[in-house]
Amino acid sequence: MNSEAKQHRLILQDIAQRAMLERGLLPDFSVQALAELDKMQVPATVTGRNVRDLRDLLWVSIDNDDSRDLDQLTVAEAMPGDKVKVLVAVADVDALVEDGSAIDAHARNNTTSIYTAAKRFPMLPEHLSTNLTSLNVNEDRLSIVVEMVIGADGSLHDSDIYRACVRNQAQLAYNSVAAWLEGGNMPEAIAIVNGLAENLQLQDRVAQSMKNFRHIHGALSLETIEAKPLFDGDQIRALEIEENNRAKEVIEDFMIAANGVTARYLSAKKSPSIRRVVRTPKRWERIVEIAADHKFKLPELPDSSALEKFLIMQKVADPLRFPDLSLAVIKLLGAGEYIAELPDGNVPGHFGLAVKDYAHSTAPNRRYPDLITQRLLKAALDGKPVPYSKEELDVLAAHCTEAEDAAKKVERQVGKSAAALLLEPRIGEQFDAIITGASEKGTWARLLNIPVEGRVIRGFEGMDVGDRLRVQLIDTNVERGYIDFKKVSSSNRGRGRI
Repeated sequence: MNSEAKQHRLILQDIAQRAMLERGLLPDFSVQALAELDKMQVPATVTGRNVRDLRDLLWVSIDNDDSRDLDQLTVAEAMPGDKVKVLVAVADVDALVEDGSAIDAHARNNTTSIYTAAKRFPMLPEHLSTNLTSLNVNEDRLSIVVEMVIGADGSLHDSDIYRACVRNQAQLAYNSVAAWLEGGNMPEAIAIVNGLAENLQLQDRVAQSMKNFRHIHGALSLETIEAKPLFDGDQIRALEIEENNRAKEVIEDFMIAANGVTARYLSAKKSPSIRRVVRTPKRWERIVEIAADHKFKLPELPDSSALEKFLIMQKVADPLRFPDLSLAVIKLLGAGEYIAELPDGNVPGHFGLAVKDYAHSTAPNRRYPDLITQRLLKAALDGKPVPYSKEELDVLAAHCTEAEDAAKKVERQVGKSAAALLLEPRIGEQFDAIITGASEKGTWARLLNIPVEGRVIRGFEGMDVGDRLRVQLIDTNVERGYIDFKKVSSSNRGRGRI
């Protein structure tokens, strides 16, 4: 394929469409789903005596610059004794998306919104996810509110869940909010709402204390490099690295806490649930080896607190290469999965987050497990029968794990196709790299100066995750998203030195 003869964006859109179909994912909504959508003209209305009116609170959304499917709002309130009440409002998507409907069937098949380099495939039609079920600014919306009372040390003192009507006061973006929190200019959307600046600063302070509390108890300080293509018109000109920041941490820590509260609430109500778990690391012995290469001794058995101490030490010692170390550890920890659990069950926790009870619940416009959890929550709140049997949840949990894996592969494939388009003119050049995957299926490496991953097809013998090497780019295949390297030499820093 001569990529210069065709616009990059169109190439990637075609690749994404085919990749979706190849992996059993639906790129388009059915005629039946669109017919259902045509009948939906207004948001769900407030019904029932148990719906609180919380529209006067300083609710805000903080998301990506281009996000329009707003799943959650946050607000904080100072309390006596240095405690802070944190409220997370989650969009009541179930109010319009009925279980068993054609729209629900599409969401159940894909299980997640899929964000590729040139095209989005939303789990729900955009008229819902970016409008009728989105917590849009200056609009009244139904929600499920998770209320948490946080102590000065970041620990959870009390919690509750209830239904409420809310109103988003400001739609904010991560990067501009983070820049302001770190001393930059205040975004206009904050300045025009009386009291919002102080509330966001309170949210930031309590989120930092919550994060510190989790890390004291073994949550891992992982930091990876993610990149998205930058287009000049319809042609890719560069890959932009997306970095973590203070505003993202506010949302991350609030959502982790809210997901834990949700899981425990369902257990207390004798309801089954779908949990998100990361089991004991698949290759702890290799993590131990990598730590030893840095003169740090980890115990023989998996220990998240000890691993966190090692990660903190390395972040201080070599912050520029810390994302490379994080990537190696993430690969060795293994992927997360969904598991159905009965109220008195004892499924594994989430090793990376150092939490035992964890249910995805805060993004029902984008993730199907969250919509399932919302239905379970609403049944528990209303005292109604559980809408799913344990057997149904077992099947759904397994499917959500498989479909999420397929979705990630689509995103990665299109991302690699974008990278292949960018690297096509550089075949023959050499780069410093790190091994990110090593198994019977093959050996992969990521370039250190360009956030691109490819397969090492020659010279990889004896290399393992975390090893440094120098590679030469020998081929690209835009259609399949293939980027092929051969090893030129090992890093002069030695085996395993990330």
